[in-house]
Amino acid sequence: MPDLHPFGGRMSRHFGRSLAPEDAYLSYYDVRLTREDISVLKNDWLTDNVIAFWEEYLEHEYLTNFKHSHIILLRPTMSFMLMQTPDPRTIKDALPDFTNVSHIFLPINDNHSVTVAEGGTHWSLLLVSIVDGVAFHYDSMPPGNQQEAHFVTQKLSKLINKPLRFIQLQDSPLQDNSSDCGVFVCLNMRHLLLKRLLMVRTDSKVSMSLGGRVVDASAGRKEMLRIIDDFRREGERRRSTSHSPHPGRKSRSPPRIDSPRSRES
Repeated sequence: MPDLHPFGGRMSRHFGRSLAPEDAYLSYYDVRLTREDISVLKNDWLTDNVIAFWEEYLEHEYLTNFKHSHIILLRPTMSFMLMQTPDPRTIKDALPDFTNVSHIFLPINDNHSVTVAEGGTHWSLLLVSIVDGVAFHYDSMPPGNQQEAHFVTQKLSKLINKPLRFIQLQDSPLQDNSSDCGVFVCLNMRHLLLKRLLMVRTDSKVSMSLGGRVVDASAGRKEMLRIIDDFRREGERRRSTSHSPHPGRKSRSPPRIDSPRSRES
């Protein structure tokens, strides 16, 4: 089995770290990707920022087209906060409104210390079906984050005041190295969202098993990089055709995508 911790925890970024303009690579709605994020996306552990971008991407490019869906993609920072807070009801106002929500996707990290900004060595995916009262855990290197995912499930159950049954899925696709866990989270999240949940009615039964599914992490990394670079080029194009108050001055801010119109040709 590969060593999971050759470089220690490297999946979260320094909270509160100052970010120089030249470090920023792309602003996509509420996420600002850095050159560090792009570097690790090529062949290393994914930062929480990359996973947050992927969730923003799925929301704005796909989920918004399904007006009647009630699905939430919870950001990694929110999942971490939910796990660390003794009483989740005290942070209810900081979390999305889960009223009428059918499903919640939660990236799970094994960092247990709020003082270690770059803690954690493994990502997994928790999919909670509130309508069924079941939490499905997908881990590409089991048992991995089973304890953390179960703990988050208990916190969420307390928050929504509804019992949730935790299921550790034994047939989840497995990674063959120590660095692809975050990529598996992103690709499995997209598959479950687009090929399962959004393909059926909310009250219909759908299999949550990923048994037999093959995940090509290398191709997934390349696809994610291509998507980001496409947005970056589009952001640059939009900026070049906009009316700047300082013509001729090169902007130090990164290309930005903040509305569907930003992708118009």
